[in-house]
Amino acid sequence: MSLDDSEFFKDGSDYWMVADNIKGIYMSDGSMRVLLDFERVMNELDIFAFRNWELGELVAGPEQGPYKTSCTFLWPVQLMPDPRGAMRLLPFDCEVKWKKTQMKVPIKVKSPSDFKAGTKVARLIEKEIWLVEIIMPKSLMADIRTGSIELEDETVDLQDLDDAYNADLDQQQVMDADAQEEMDTNIDVQV
Repeated sequence: MSLDDSEFFKDGSDYWMVADNIKGIYMSDGSMRVLLDFERVMNELDIFAFRNWELGELVAGPEQGPYKTSCTFLWPVQLMPDPRGAMRLLPFDCEVKWKKTQMKVPIKVKSPSDFKAGTKVARLIEKEIWLVEIIMPKSLMADIRTGSIELEDETVDLQDLDDAYNADLDQQQVMDADAQEEMDTNIDVQV
């Protein structure tokens, strides 16, 4: 879904379309994995530190191209996310598109007049919303996933760290340190 798509939120199925998209994501392991990578990048870039970013709801995506992945999020108009958060994505070759539009949502049923005429379906009303589409390079998602840790001006590749744990090298170093400590306590210093 692109924000330029004139069919998005055009008919009365807006609210249900969002629910169907979310159901489809939960049914797909691949989509869930992509979304976790997408969110990891946003988290590493501290997007959620900016006002209202954590309140966004996924309404479309993830849509994957050969080199980029896109997701579209929704906010009520009064809870617009802080644009400074989106600016943090720009130096990393991400694209961010904003669109103010309307979406039809069912009203809370309190009386019989809240139903569509002759049905037991709630009436729909239009609410103003913000749609934000984020297009992120797959290479950025892969870099953040595999990542690196900087320790005292030294970069350690996480894959090397994982391999060391798998090979129990950390246990060997602990055992060597314990043996050295035991030797130090057993040595008598004679003057």
